[in-house]
Amino acid sequence: MIRSLYTRVVLTYLASVIVGTIIALLVATWVYFDQFNENLKTNLLYFGQDIVRMYESFPLQEVDTYLSGMKQLNYYIRVYEETGQFQSYGTLNGSHVSPITMDQVKAVLAGEVTQVTGVEKSLLGLPLTTKTGKKALFVNSIAPPSATFFVNWIFNFAAYSLIAGSLFILVAAMFLVRPIKELTKATRQIATGDFNIKLNIKQKGELGTLARSFEDMMQDLQQLEQMRRDFVSNVSHEVQSPLTSISGYAKALKQVNLAEPERSRYLDIIIAEAERMSKLSDSLLKLSLLESQTLQLGLSTFGLDEQIRRVIVALQPQWSARNIRFELNLNAVRLMADYDQLNQVWTNLIGNGIKFSMDGGVINVSIQQDINNVIVRISDTGIGISPEDQKLIFERFFKADRSHSRKYGGSGMGLAIVKQIISLHQGEIRVESEPGRGTDVIVILPMAAPADQSDD
Repeated sequence: MIRSLYTRVVLTYLASVIVGTIIALLVATWVYFDQFNENLKTNLLYFGQDIVRMYESFPLQEVDTYLSGMKQLNYYIRVYEETGQFQSYGTLNGSHVSPITMDQVKAVLAGEVTQVTGVEKSLLGLPLTTKTGKKALFVNSIAPPSATFFVNWIFNFAAYSLIAGSLFILVAAMFLVRPIKELTKATRQIATGDFNIKLNIKQKGELGTLARSFEDMMQDLQQLEQMRRDFVSNVSHEVQSPLTSISGYAKALKQVNLAEPERSRYLDIIIAEAERMSKLSDSLLKLSLLESQTLQLGLSTFGLDEQIRRVIVALQPQWSARNIRFELNLNAVRLMADYDQLNQVWTNLIGNGIKFSMDGGVINVSIQQDINNVIVRISDTGIGISPEDQKLIFERFFKADRSHSRKYGGSGMGLAIVKQIISLHQGEIRVESEPGRGTDVIVILPMAAPADQSDD
């Protein structure tokens, strides 16, 4: 129990109050003790001297009558004879006074003045000469009711203050610890996979900041969990399809009476599906490496226009078979970047333009340059992309044209890889498209080398 924050807050407060009160009382007593005793000593001496003057100035019977009749006497008076007998005046009211020994009496009778002062008990002994002989006057101070009341009030006030403060800190500690308990409970829920949590913490300061940071973290974890589930689902779907084909056609090859053309066709399908799985695996590894932020760009200076021309030439079997034409407006631009990575960008983007263009269509590729950036625009006259899908086309496994996914093929990884490569170059990519009217892909790359790669 002592390990809980609530208990530690309460015990810390109580210990601080108690120790602080004790220290304050000790310091105050130490500072004012001498002054307090001096005041008691002075008042007691003055009172004793007044009594002595009364005995010396008035008859004994009158003094005795006067002292016996005093109602508010805050002193206890004893007058000793040489024989040890004494006459007392005043009321103790429950107070205790120290007994007086014969040695003290003899010392005072011999003319010695005795005085002992303290907070609780004060004693004064004065020699007294009367008409009947020498006497010893002893005066004890008795605390007045007001002083006793004041002392009791101080202690009661301290006790009530401690109790009230303790109750207050109990409530305050509950208020302070409650957000932490809520965060602890939410953490346990998240550990079980439950992200539907709403923290009702409106405090400001450190706890409020912690709560808001926790909510942000919770939303990020929820998104990551959803991405993980989507990733597993997509990978399973993408892998299951070629595996099913490979398994089915492999079983068909076991037929004894299978014709040779059919056997060759089945083998071609198996090889194609295996290559498809291999490409998917390579794309996953590539994207994982790009997203890990550990890939170091191999920077070099090259002609961007020349690179794009070579990519178009490499893809000639795809576009020439469908009678697709290219219109090029490639200004000569030299760029410092990773040649191989950008080569894959243009291969993927131009390949998509070819894939989704109609037979006999036109693809336009242009390069423009300003002071800081180079802008590459790839435009096709293909099927286009809906506004809803344009927000998601750079997500892994996403296929904009689901109704034609089987027709056009692909794993949906190409644009995700393109996005990561351009981000590593500190560039930007965006899409402008209308369904049925084609698509424009705009890539903006900085002319200068990426800051974190400039020394490579």
